[in-house]
Amino acid sequence: MARRSIQISRRDFLKLSGAGLSGAVLLGVAGCGEGETIQSGGGQGGGGNIFTFGRGADSVSLDPINQADTESSKVCRQIFDGLLDFAPESTDVIPALATEVPEPEDGGLSYTFDLRDGVKFHDGTEFNADAVVFNFERWRFTDNPYHKGGGSQTTEFSYYSAMFNGFDDDSVIEKVEAVDEYTVRVTLKEPQGPFLKNIAMSTFAIASPKAIKENVENFWQEPVGTGAFKFVTWDKGSQIKLEKIDDWWGSDLSEGEGGGGPFVDQVVFRSIPDNTSRTAALTGGQLSAADGLPPDDVPTVQQAEGLKIDYRPPLTIGYLAMNVQKEPFDDPRVRQAINMAIDMPKIVDAFFGDTGDVATTYMPPTVPFFDDQIERYPFDPDGARQMLQEAGVENLEPTLWYMPIPRPYMPDGKGIAQAMQQDLKEVGVNAKLVTYEWGTYLERTGSGEHDMALLGWTGDNGDPDNFLNVLLSSKTATEKDALNIAYYKNPEVDKILDQAQTTIDENERQDLYFQAQEMLVEDAPWVPIAYAKPPVGLQDQVQGYHPNPTGGEPFNSVELGGGGGA
Repeated sequence: MARRSIQISRRDFLKLSGAGLSGAVLLGVAGCGEGETIQSGGGQGGGGNIFTFGRGADSVSLDPINQADTESSKVCRQIFDGLLDFAPESTDVIPALATEVPEPEDGGLSYTFDLRDGVKFHDGTEFNADAVVFNFERWRFTDNPYHKGGGSQTTEFSYYSAMFNGFDDDSVIEKVEAVDEYTVRVTLKEPQGPFLKNIAMSTFAIASPKAIKENVENFWQEPVGTGAFKFVTWDKGSQIKLEKIDDWWGSDLSEGEGGGGPFVDQVVFRSIPDNTSRTAALTGGQLSAADGLPPDDVPTVQQAEGLKIDYRPPLTIGYLAMNVQKEPFDDPRVRQAINMAIDMPKIVDAFFGDTGDVATTYMPPTVPFFDDQIERYPFDPDGARQMLQEAGVENLEPTLWYMPIPRPYMPDGKGIAQAMQQDLKEVGVNAKLVTYEWGTYLERTGSGEHDMALLGWTGDNGDPDNFLNVLLSSKTATEKDALNIAYYKNPEVDKILDQAQTTIDENERQDLYFQAQEMLVEDAPWVPIAYAKPPVGLQDQVQGYHPNPTGGEPFNSVELGGGGGA
């Protein structure tokens, strides 16, 4: 069961913007209508107050717990609220359906959530403690009659298993009980350092019990939450349309508290898989905003009249993983030499430009307990050659796998692989480039068929556990569908990461994560590449947009100004 959760989580989580590019039909500006342009706040034709967001792929499921891809999460964040949320433009935890962020009790074994009174689901039913308990029991218990749904691409509650260590008796959550109508207490079997950040993930948003009970199998395409926007229609492969809730519970809160609005009448998510067509739709006025822009298109958008660029704060890591179970990559000297052989600053400048910074350690600087004292291996071809000679390695001809599609953490996998190939050749390593269709690529790297492979990660919740434990612990170096595609297994690192996960002492967590980062960089199972900050293009009239590092942000605060144009 645990392995299945990792498998689905891995494949679906990596389906970020642009994932539908491989083999996709060129949709251009499908659904826009000929000549249709975005109007300003007081625009003509009654359609002026619509925020139209262009993206690279359609959603998979709008049942929050049964999706694990960013394109689904982007939409779910508008329709649903969780007990907690992330503050605008950060992964700091703030209250949402709970009135405050609870303090840990009993040494981190329990948390009491005080809930907002007077909140209603979009179907008119009351939000209360019973609704919260219903959702947690649906997620946790495999014999629950509503532990199903999500459509044909359901993740089968994979994120619950991944974040809370399994279902049923395996779950770190021991009990969720309604203390009274607006109070819920959660009891854990052991402390969990990232517990509150996990709860803030949009995956754990609270859904309407009535809607789920009435038709759990169809809830994924008829979602009902308490969010600032309600679901209207979903034209599969083209667009999803949402409508504002006039009496949304968060309207009176400040923007800093995640509230305000909703100010636009409708939100439309439009799927345009081709990057060039998406940029053209933005510059042509057919989109209010668009993400998944290639770095090369950023200057075009910046220079275009009436447009601007914003960036999601970096919560990504791109890397070259070396399969440490294969010779000679089982020798740390070889892995260190590969790090020294590649001119990473040059590669990052060429392929990321202003949208990325050279990576030093194995998680981005926006994550707590990032060790900014760690320096990356220097570009030193002579030192790399000498180290390979000392390791007895010559005439090395490894495979170097690269992704067939652009990703937020790596806009041009092939180009980066070719640049690495050139650098490696200079130290006597003749790498053979390999790629496959995206799904096959994930399957084969997840089975350890590669010698070296490019991949990356966008964080869920801004906790170091979500990077280091997910990507580099022995338990995720599975025979199939591995998240740890370096197949790096260090019992000492495992112990440190487990200790860091099961303590709520911030000083202890910092000490442990600093230790883990130092050990990982020294063992060098990866060549870390870059921390990317994905660009988002916007019309100048768009105000109140707060890009979130997790890859999706609520649009309740977005306004369309009346600046310029008929």
